[in-house]
Amino acid sequence: MSKNVLILSGSPRRNGNSDLLCDEFFRGAEDAGNQVEKIFIRDKKIGYCNACYGCRKSGKCVIKDDMAEILEKMHWADVIVMASPVYFYSIDAQMKALIDRTLAQWTKLKNKEFYYIMTAAEESDTVMDCTLECFRGFALCLEGSTEKGVIYGKGVYEIGDVKNTAYMQQAYDMGKGV
Repeated sequence: MSKNVLILSGSPRRNGNSDLLCDEFFRGAEDAGNQVEKIFIRDKKIGYCNACYGCRKSGKCVIKDDMAEILEKMHWADVIVMASPVYFYSIDAQMKALIDRTLAQWTKLKNKEFYYIMTAAEESDTVMDCTLECFRGFALCLEGSTEKGVIYGKGVYEIGDVKNTAYMQQAYDMGKGV
């Protein structure tokens, strides 16, 4: 059965390592017959949550930017892929702003399958622990969410370092398995 897959690429660098892994996941998921869309978050205008709670009354955020469109796509998706490079042992600002802005409709984002893609220059086994917990913490707030897979792209720093690694095949295979 075909699924709707939404890939949220949090990389601030187009064709950065986490973004390249998103492209491979996309290719695999599409080859498996799924409907796939990728959003390069940096290209979108996403303001910071004001904590005004205006969304509690209407279910819509008072900030008029691209987040309303992204939330619609998140509702459409059966599968959500969240990707971020590791910055100071956590997700980057682009991804954090997006997560915070789901406040307007987080209770309506239900029964989603999640995949996480993370990249870091370091190679230690614990370098991505906090990043993964940020992703998992978000998903835990969404009713019926399930974690389906994680890619730990370690030891990649310069743009394109990930190209000649096994992580590329892992991303393709994970997408193909959706």
